[in-house]
Amino acid sequence: MPNLCVIEFKKNIATIASETLHIDNLIKEFSAKENFKVIDIMAYYQKFGNDVKRATVYWRIYDLVNRGILHRVSRGLYSLSESEGKEYIPEINKSLIYLSGKIYKQFPFIDFCIWSTKWLNEFMLHQPFRFYNIVEVEKEVMESVFYALKEQGKEVFLDPSEDIINNYVVNASEPIIITRLTTEAPTQKVNKVVTQTIEKLLVDIYCDPIIFAAQQGAELKWIYKAVLDKYNVNKPKMLRYASRRNKRDEIESFRELINR
Repeated sequence: MPNLCVIEFKKNIATIASETLHIDNLIKEFSAKENFKVIDIMAYYQKFGNDVKRATVYWRIYDLVNRGILHRVSRGLYSLSESEGKEYIPEINKSLIYLSGKIYKQFPFIDFCIWSTKWLNEFMLHQPFRFYNIVEVEKEVMESVFYALKEQGKEVFLDPSEDIINNYVVNASEPIIITRLTTEAPTQKVNKVVTQTIEKLLVDIYCDPIIFAAQQGAELKWIYKAVLDKYNVNKPKMLRYASRRNKRDEIESFRELINR
């Protein structure tokens, strides 16, 4: 026969733990956020007492994960809903590492982002055979970076028009396109190279139909659906960036159309 005192003790411990976790309020606090960090959870618990230690918060997170309240999205990142996809980490080849190193050596204090249109093939139905390396830099130094790479014998194109792309870029063997980096663009560092996040990638191909002509129309819908099915996409992050590019409403409507 089970020990009633032990059972009662366990019930009391569970009740105290639940009260300490403030689960109902926690759900209300983070229900509008797709993902949130440990520091956000810590700030939440400090509302109930400023003396809450970081180690205590980690134990509470551990408990909440075991209870199925929180779900790990990635290291240090959590969600109230279980993620169905995985984190997008693009493959950085030697060419991009070399290019990044050259730019950083000459312009160590600028913000820039490097990626390849080859990555889009993962999501496309019709596979193009021509790819560009995209180098996004601050507006004030676009020309400086352009001439610096030009002097190294690179096939570089500065913010090319549709005619330049169709007549010259597509015929180059390893074209590099220099474009403007939008302020506060969501980037990530992979193998010491600052590059695209999946949210930025989706917004960029929507906003620039000239550079990403091969990814428009039905192909654009296919790409969005493939990405949303396979990877975690942080909707607030994507829409914040879309706002920076003055396309928030359009992209939100387009994303909702894809999800129907």
